[in-house]
Amino acid sequence: MNSQRWMSKRFFSFFMTWGIFLPYWSGWMIYTKGISVSQASLIMSVGLLARGLSTLFAFPYLSRRLSSKLLLNVAGIGTLVSILCYIPVKSFTGLLIVTIVLHIFYPTLMPALDSAASVLVQSKQLRHYGKSRQWGSIGFVSIGMILTVFTGFLGNEVIFWALLLGITGFVYLSFMNAPSVLTEKPQIDQIQQVGFFHLFRIKHFSLILLIVILLQGAHATYYNYGYIFLQDIHAPIYLIGLILNIAVIAEIIFFSNSDKRFAHFSVGLLLTLAAIGSSVRWILVFTFPSVIIFCIAQVLHAFSFAMAHYAFMKYLINNIPQAQVPKAQGIYSALALSWSTAILTILGGYLYEIEPRYAFIGMIVCTLPAMLIALVYRNIESRKEVLVSA
Repeated sequence: MNSQRWMSKRFFSFFMTWGIFLPYWSGWMIYTKGISVSQASLIMSVGLLARGLSTLFAFPYLSRRLSSKLLLNVAGIGTLVSILCYIPVKSFTGLLIVTIVLHIFYPTLMPALDSAASVLVQSKQLRHYGKSRQWGSIGFVSIGMILTVFTGFLGNEVIFWALLLGITGFVYLSFMNAPSVLTEKPQIDQIQQVGFFHLFRIKHFSLILLIVILLQGAHATYYNYGYIFLQDIHAPIYLIGLILNIAVIAEIIFFSNSDKRFAHFSVGLLLTLAAIGSSVRWILVFTFPSVIIFCIAQVLHAFSFAMAHYAFMKYLINNIPQAQVPKAQGIYSALALSWSTAILTILGGYLYEIEPRYAFIGMIVCTLPAMLIALVYRNIESRKEVLVSA
């Protein structure tokens, strides 16, 4: 079996659905379920808290007892059932409950896929992580292009049916054959069965984690309010999907070249560049609230998200033992991709209702400290390189 192709297909199918959920789901609830921006903000924030608990505790626990393939099957089926539960729900409370259940299963697929990729890389069955991960970005942007056309003609209701269809396709693929190493139940001896705190004893893990928590959390406003912000600045409705996907096109270009162009960049340098790009991105959106500048700022997603994620994965593959990869992925997903985003979503929602632009500039409260910490880590790396060469 071609593991590179298998991993690429799974990334593609998952991120097709993520390309619907991430930019459109808050808007779908606002426009089709009749809730306010602040209510949608609260629902998504609580969902992110549930996501953090799931990826921090349930995902590593199940990863020790289930094969990667079986884990993807369980999470996929749970996601499909959860989405179906949205159909009869109309109240704020109902939406909140269903969203919590959805976030227990759905976002778990992301660390599960990254963990599978890490295992394949460490077992020499996957040569290029970035080459496969770029197909996730291609899936994300392709569905955005398609969905833009359908929402323009059929309205926001089509968002739900697109997500349901996409998850159904992912579940179907999950039941097909997988590389043998991913179908084996983990065999971890008692020495390897160490707790979460053992990871924080690994050199610089805490520092790297703190930086990516700040950088990934700073996307909260963009993820939750980018869709409605574009409407507020009078972007043509039929172009909003295309504008949002400029970021993902930049991400695709980055991942397609990452293993070739950035393999020799240190983790500290990558994180520093990511923090600079992120800061510039949110300053541009705040300072120049126009569709053209927003489009230009979208290119910086290659730095703010893709480069930060690539840097963490590079650190993980080079420094974390294979048995501890699911725990590290769970911590990253919970703290960087869930809880920090949840907290900043609430802050962003509060600022957005005062003035939409404030929600974007507010994100530099994370990116500037991340830049400073990344520079400190880069200096640590430089001193280490000098000692090794001496």
